[in-house]
Amino acid sequence: MRASLPQANAPCWCGSGRKFKRCHKGAYEPLRPGTVSPQRTVPPGIRAPAYAATGRVERWDEPRVKPPEVIARMREAGRAAAEVLAEVGAAVAPGITTDELDALTHEACIARGGYPSPLNYRGFPKSVCTSVNEVICHGIPDDRALLDGDIVNLDVTIFLGGVHGDTNATFPVGVIDPESRRLLRVTKECLERGIAAVRPGRPISDIGRAIEDHATAAGFGVVHDFVGHGLGEQFHTDLQIPHYFEPSARTVMEPGMVFTVEPMISVGDARVRMWNDGWTAVTADGSRTAQYEHTLLVTDDGVEVLTAPPAS
Repeated sequence: MRASLPQANAPCWCGSGRKFKRCHKGAYEPLRPGTVSPQRTVPPGIRAPAYAATGRVERWDEPRVKPPEVIARMREAGRAAAEVLAEVGAAVAPGITTDELDALTHEACIARGGYPSPLNYRGFPKSVCTSVNEVICHGIPDDRALLDGDIVNLDVTIFLGGVHGDTNATFPVGVIDPESRRLLRVTKECLERGIAAVRPGRPISDIGRAIEDHATAAGFGVVHDFVGHGLGEQFHTDLQIPHYFEPSARTVMEPGMVFTVEPMISVGDARVRMWNDGWTAVTADGSRTAQYEHTLLVTDDGVEVLTAPPAS
């Protein structure tokens, strides 16, 4: 069920003293597609993935266990992705449009000598995914201004040195309601539980079990339709990381494997409905959803987070 909201004439939960309908009610109106600006260009001197020109993604059998040379490059890409996410996340505020956040992401990637990986991946028109409120993932930046009380996920991936670094986080916009604050906290904890379950010699299913146990104990749902993935020289490889317990996910984690863990947690119904744009996935009942993501390297004795936030 969708979380209940105050009556329109009741005092707003934020403590402003105003009626809910005059204060934060707008943050709970169903999201609607806005106007998408033209695709941004990348300077010719920036190394781009093969799909950048055509939008067509050709897959190949990339090793799941990366050699040291590739891992070294992935550390650099992961560090850059984390820097871009922190930079763009700092700009999140009421009144900014998701298209403006896309422009910031685009320029931040280029400033680091990288290509924004989402741009033209299977035709995706923008340089970052911006998923607001009930949008689970793959939201397309547009001219909608963020409202006080919204939440927004920024999914940043950069192609740098011939490899991808992938990370995301969900940010509060201004003052958010208590249940949204709890959703963000629990979702981040789910990511932390998933990371803690990464151990060489253990099956991938351990990750999903840890995430699902924590989310359901908090009364939240886990989205099953999207999973974590392997990456390296390709944006997505064949390795899949469910965020729920899947007994068939018996692949054993080995040192040198690199993949993402990126749980999507919902307040209500975790089933998915797709917009007509073919990208934007929203919760079936319109309830809010949050996500956090890191790129991880399995080590000899545990895990290394390649997209750890930059030191403040």
